[in-house]
Amino acid sequence: MSKHMHRIAAPRNYPILRKTAHYVIKLSPGPHPKKASLPLLVVLRDVLKVGYTQKEIKHILNDKKVLVDGKVRKSMKFPVGFMDLLSLPLLKENFRVLFNKDSSLHFMKINEAESKLKLCKVMDKTLLSKGKTQLNLHDGRNIIVDDKKYKSGDSVLITVPEQKITKHLPLEKDMLVYIIDGKHVGETAKLVDFRSMAGSTADRVMLNSHAGEKFETLKKYVFVIGKEKPEIHIGGEHQ
Repeated sequence: MSKHMHRIAAPRNYPILRKTAHYVIKLSPGPHPKKASLPLLVVLRDVLKVGYTQKEIKHILNDKKVLVDGKVRKSMKFPVGFMDLLSLPLLKENFRVLFNKDSSLHFMKINEAESKLKLCKVMDKTLLSKGKTQLNLHDGRNIIVDDKKYKSGDSVLITVPEQKITKHLPLEKDMLVYIIDGKHVGETAKLVDFRSMAGSTADRVMLNSHAGEKFETLKKYVFVIGKEKPEIHIGGEHQ
């Protein structure tokens, strides 16, 4: 497998100039899909402009000056995706990764306290021995719990890097959700009802936007973020 890819063939969410050079770095395999993540090199050089060249970014990473979800990351290919927390201690800057309305990634500045809190979606769960349950989360991490109350589609608020669950947000009516794909990506809305579809057709949910607009989207496109207001800072009308 090639270690790089042609810039012209890079995913459209890459905020890079396509014709200034021939190649761009490739993502390492990770929990986030290619269309919803960026290599750490591209984030630091092309988005946040911490350095101007790949060599400068490599020095910064090797000096252990970049943290993702509270852990030092040194690989330029490390994938950074939705809800990840990026910290630059020397600059005293912290960012949360969200979506723009065009599905590209948005690095929103947050304070130090917010950089310790992360929302994760429960993608599925695995039953273990002795009554234990393993929660498999959207960012690839697994957390073992004793309680069976967690269901696929729910969200959990955790501390990083400790991975301690501080709050459970069930996927149910009247919860506040964030849209992660589709026509309304990047928007927040109130979940009104569920719509089960026949056969293999994906289930849908009915939503009310902050402006009072009613719309539908796929159930898998919603990410629970709170009850009356988001548990974390995401910007927009609901803060």
